[in-house]
Amino acid sequence: MSSTLLSAETLIRRHKLGAIESHRDLDVSEFWRRIPAYAEIDEATFLDHRWQMKHSVTRAEQLYAVLREGVSDAFYQAVVEGLGRAPMSVRLSPYIIALVDWEHPQHDPIRRQFLPLASELLPDHPMARLDSLAERSHSPVPGLTHRYRDKVLFLTQDRCPVYCRFCTRSYAVGLDTGVRKDHVSAQRERWDLAFEYLRQHTEVEDVVISGGDSYSLREDQVRLIGDTLLEIPNIRRMRFATKGLAVLPMKLLTDEPWFKAITDVARRGRKLHKEVCIHTHFNHPREITDISRRAIGRLFEEGVYVRNQTVLLRGVNDDPDIMRLLVKRLGHVGVNPYYVFQHDMVTGVEDLRTTLGTSIELEKQMRGLTAGFNCPTFVVDTPGGGGKRDVHSYEYYNQTTGVSVFRSPNIDPTQRYFYFDPLDQLPEEGQERWADPSEHEAILRESVR
Repeated sequence: MSSTLLSAETLIRRHKLGAIESHRDLDVSEFWRRIPAYAEIDEATFLDHRWQMKHSVTRAEQLYAVLREGVSDAFYQAVVEGLGRAPMSVRLSPYIIALVDWEHPQHDPIRRQFLPLASELLPDHPMARLDSLAERSHSPVPGLTHRYRDKVLFLTQDRCPVYCRFCTRSYAVGLDTGVRKDHVSAQRERWDLAFEYLRQHTEVEDVVISGGDSYSLREDQVRLIGDTLLEIPNIRRMRFATKGLAVLPMKLLTDEPWFKAITDVARRGRKLHKEVCIHTHFNHPREITDISRRAIGRLFEEGVYVRNQTVLLRGVNDDPDIMRLLVKRLGHVGVNPYYVFQHDMVTGVEDLRTTLGTSIELEKQMRGLTAGFNCPTFVVDTPGGGGKRDVHSYEYYNQTTGVSVFRSPNIDPTQRYFYFDPLDQLPEEGQERWADPSEHEAILRESVR
């Protein structure tokens, strides 16, 4: 390998890690002032959650107005073309925009999560699906997924403070981009159907309150959902799922009614000996700033437990050093690194997926890094509805065809569930087989056999 190539790889790696190497060194600067449109914005204004939402970017031309001459016309055009092919609409808070290194946006790990470049996009894997986890097939009432016996997923509404490119619910979340959307708006009538289902199905003890994003619920809606679930005798645990702590942490600092609603529900839960916690979604250590620490600290003071669910993303956190820094930094600010998810097989984001082998190796690198309860479990949420499986628990894995096979005895012991590595990461022999549609069924049969 040439010294020139080594130098380029080193530069990219250093850029991914950023200037901060220690997990304890959080960015305390007014970093947003680097953005031309935010140069004169003081801290009080930047921390106002209403200002953040009002100035969120939802169109490419708005981003250009914010950055002005900060990016080249060629880069801007690549974003426009990328968004034109994306299954998800775009929404970026000023906070997230300010975290991107716009001097080197091509390889920036935060930009990659939200803004696709046309040059990066790859053809979908033949087995990719819009609803890859088959959530709709396990929905007894609209917006409620009941796959595990004692747990349900409650999709309360379809809005988020930002929209991630890789969202597994691109079939239901965000504005319509021409991809079919099964919108789940915040309707009391629909919620009542879900509550009644949970009263009748006493085996259910655990509810994940998601969407969309629970950050987008009003404070009265947080209280309604939380208090109603607490009153159902069989419900013992609930988790408010939100990416908000990573993309809009100032809401916990300046939206007092919402903060009080979530902490009041958690306090009432503790009195009933029921768990109310928050599940959030940090993917890169640079997303954790001093603003994040302050916001999470408020929850910690009120006894609200926070867990993190990271998605493994190519060019974002698939480097062992980056994942180590993320895990340690999460623990430092009081967030439990709960899961690292193998990227779901949704359409439009093949460039962000990694191989199962990458996940297995990363897990080995993380184990023993810190206390066991702060080491994440690496999982595959198996396509077709098999649920979450430890990445090591495959029955079969062929790194030539990229096919891994999993069993899920508690969901359906007779089924086999398949995950597929991205085609561009396969050896030539595997790519050639997948390029021939007549080979696809044979590949699956071989894997099962």
